[in-house]
Amino acid sequence: MTTHTVWLLVIVAFLLSISALISGSETAFFSLSPSDIGHIRKQNTRAGQAILRLLGMQDYLLATILIVNNLVNICIVILCNQVIDNQVIFASATWEFVIKVIIVTFLLLLFGEIMPKIFAAYNGPRFAHMVAVPLLGLKSLFRPFAYLLIRFSSGVNEAVSRKRVNLSMDELSDAIEITANQTAEEKQMLSGIVGFINTEVEEIMKPRIDIVSLDLGAGFERVKQVVVRSGFSRIPVYEESLDKIKGVLYVKDLIGYIDEDDAFEWQNLLRKPYFVPEHKKISDLLEEFQAEKVHMAIVVDEYGSTVGLVSLEDILEEIVGEISDESDIEETFYTKVNDSTFVFDGKAHISDLAKVLGLDEHLFDEVRGDAETLAGLLLELKKDFLKKGETLAFGPLRMTVEQIEQRRIDKVRVIINR
Repeated sequence: MTTHTVWLLVIVAFLLSISALISGSETAFFSLSPSDIGHIRKQNTRAGQAILRLLGMQDYLLATILIVNNLVNICIVILCNQVIDNQVIFASATWEFVIKVIIVTFLLLLFGEIMPKIFAAYNGPRFAHMVAVPLLGLKSLFRPFAYLLIRFSSGVNEAVSRKRVNLSMDELSDAIEITANQTAEEKQMLSGIVGFINTEVEEIMKPRIDIVSLDLGAGFERVKQVVVRSGFSRIPVYEESLDKIKGVLYVKDLIGYIDEDDAFEWQNLLRKPYFVPEHKKISDLLEEFQAEKVHMAIVVDEYGSTVGLVSLEDILEEIVGEISDESDIEETFYTKVNDSTFVFDGKAHISDLAKVLGLDEHLFDEVRGDAETLAGLLLELKKDFLKKGETLAFGPLRMTVEQIEQRRIDKVRVIINR
């Protein structure tokens, strides 16, 4: 055995030690319990601070461990190959390959993986303290490579996840369409369940302009009038404007005070309002309603302004269709004049418009932008406010504004060329 070979073995042993420390650090850091972390935070040592910093950026920690470990292992494989070639002459290339693989794999698994990870699993905090400071330095050294690895991995994960979810939704939709034994109502409910996952609050909420509300300073007689006229069981209460919702009045809470005079302080009966962002998924909102035991939420935009109201009934109707009770007034969002002419409410949803007219809902995808209603579609087409009597054409449709109330398009005459 030459001096050169001895030095190679010394370097291999040193690299195996590095591999053991790096492999063990992965187990040590990611097995720390909350109590271990709390104890480390209380000690306030240099190694402890390094541990906390590394745990605060776990993606970079894991990427650094993988990069360093793989580099060290590659060096070990190359050096072991050279050592074996210097000491042994093989009769055939096959035996040379098999023996080298067995020896190197044994060394890497036993000394570089199994033993250090077993030790780190039982001595996590101690092992973490031992490697924290050097590992923090390695993280800084390999940060550019770790950044590229994290970005690439995140991009692949997002692409795969998106493809998997979309494929699943498409398959479910196709399965519903080709099902022959289901009634129209059952197919509608199944379609509602499929679309339920990706539906956002803003798509089903009652818009701000249609919210029935009460001024915080209103007298009790006014409150009773609004309650009777609206027929709602929960009414939001505002101060100055709808952007300052102070509470929600539950009509059932008024039953014991129905005979009180106009000076009755009904404001003491208000309950805390529940606020949700407009882009929240209704599947998540349903879970929140169940957990918080509420049936109605105020929808706000990114600036905190009130944009609408959503109730538990609105969410359930996305699955089972329209729900009506004895207090509901039968309303329709359109009137049929003849086979080719209809008068729609401006707030009619584009999907409902397409169903009534027998059109493909995706016909409007390129021009609708963020619009959900017929009035919004007209604004997207014109890119400006419309006047009464103004007509716009799109595809087979001619749409004429028939009525405007407070700058809102209220009625639209739609003529379809079949």
